Amino acid sequence: MSETQPDQPLKPGVARPWRLALLTMVLAMVLATAYWLDLRQRLSGTQEEMAGRLRAAESGAREATTIARAAQDTVLASQARVAALEARLAESQSQQLALEALYADLSRNRDEWQLAEIEQVLAIASQQLQLAGNVRAALLALQLAEARLARTDRPQFVPIKRALTRDIERLKALPAIDMAAMSMRLDSLVAGVDALPLAFEERGERPAGPKGAGNAPEAGFWSRIGTEVWGELRQLVVVRQMSSPEPPLLPPTQAYFLRENLKLRLLNARMSLLTRDEAGYREDLRAAQAWIRRYFDPGSKQTADALAQLKGLAGASVSFEMPTISESLDAVRGYKSRRERGP
Repeated sequence: MSETQPDQPLKPGVARPWRLALLTMVLAMVLATAYWLDLRQRLSGTQEEMAGRLRAAESGAREATTIARAAQDTVLASQARVAALEARLAESQSQQLALEALYADLSRNRDEWQLAEIEQVLAIASQQLQLAGNVRAALLALQLAEARLARTDRPQFVPIKRALTRDIERLKALPAIDMAAMSMRLDSLVAGVDALPLAFEERGERPAGPKGAGNAPEAGFWSRIGTEVWGELRQLVVVRQMSSPEPPLLPPTQAYFLRENLKLRLLNARMSLLTRDEAGYREDLRAAQAWIRRYFDPGSKQTADALAQLKGLAGASVSFEMPTISESLDAVRGYKSRRERGP
């Protein structure tokens, strides 16, 4: 058994690398520990920062949730208000439609009533124009209808207004003859025939009794007897001084028929006037003037007035063509017919 050799001390050159390695290892461990501590510190700060941010985020989220809930409540309230407003708007629109329908109905009824009235006025004026030649009445009716339509100022009445304007212009272009006035003058002449004095009609006055006769009863009696006898004698004998050709003496019966025939002549002249028969009109007036000159007293005022009126009537021309107002009537009736048929 060999003896154990005691450890040899390391040489200075051999111990230095080992120490350097150990020192390096220690330094590395220190650096690693320092880095780990720094990293841990940083991680801890980061965690705290993240925790703070999370807390802030949670707080913001809670606030956002609160705000969102408030906004949602506001939206719901707004939706409720909008729904209420829409309901009111729908109700208002419904009421407006009802009012518009009512107004349209009233307007349509007013228009129909107005057109019916205008049609009635024009129909009467047309009859007067065609049957009696009353141009003035027809012109007034057309102007009245035009004024009423002008107050409404509705565009659908424009064709009717144009028709009324054309008919008014046609009536205004007629000769200035008032058929109604001429007809009334002839009627007046017919009514005055009975008042015309005949050429041999006596209009003497009874003589008065003697003065003072009325004071005594017996004188009044004899005075009345004398007056009656004197009147009878005056009817038996008539003395005239004739300075002109003697007019025919007519008995009472023939005088009656003379007056009636004169009335017939004047009525025939009136009929010829209304039918615009100028030849018959002038012939009847000529015959009436000849009869009045021959059989009636030319010195009386009634006779002179009658002859003057007949002369004035004979100077008018009645043979022009009378227009109609059928265009206006057709326009009114056509509009009413289209309205009744609807769109």
